[in-house]
Parts: sequence; structure tokens; C-alpha cells
Amino acid sequence: MKIQFAHIHIQGTDVAIFDAKPVSSSDANRASLLAQLTARARHSGLKVDKSALAYNEGGRTVFYGTPDLVRYLQQSGVPRWTHSFDV
Repeated sequence: MKIQFAHIHIQGTDVAIFDAKPVSSSDANRASLLAQLTARARHSGLKVDKSALAYNEGGRTVFYGTPDLVRYLQQSGVPRWTHSFDV
């Protein structure tokens, strides 16, 4: 499976936003998926200070991750995907 993500710089912070939907919407599943993808991005050499998931659920985009990054994404929307990796 290919995961697309955006690795961008926002107000002095390196962030990663992953196009990935968890198996279920429980906080435990979302947190686990986000931690795995963040570790994978860091392992590939990217600096990631904050991260979030962005996925469609019920016809709307859902964000999960660092609270201030989620608030930012809710206002600005999903950025263009800049990277991808296979999982």
C-alpha cells in the first residue's frame, strides 16, 4: 500500500500530514497509525516536529494529530502531497 504525505514547513515547524485512514476511528488506532507513519518519515531522513492524519470519513475530511496542527489544517485544508512511501 502506498501512503502519500506532505512534508512542509509551517511557521518554523517541520510537519508531516499523512493521507491515511485508520482501521477504526478509535483514538488508540489513530494514535498508533500516526506514530508508525511519523516514525517511518523520520527514519527516511525527514525532520518531523508535528504530524497529523488527513482522511475522508462520511463525506468530509477528518484530521487527527497534534492539536494546533489540526486546527491549522481545519482552516487551511489539506496541502498537496509531496512524498510517498510503501507500507
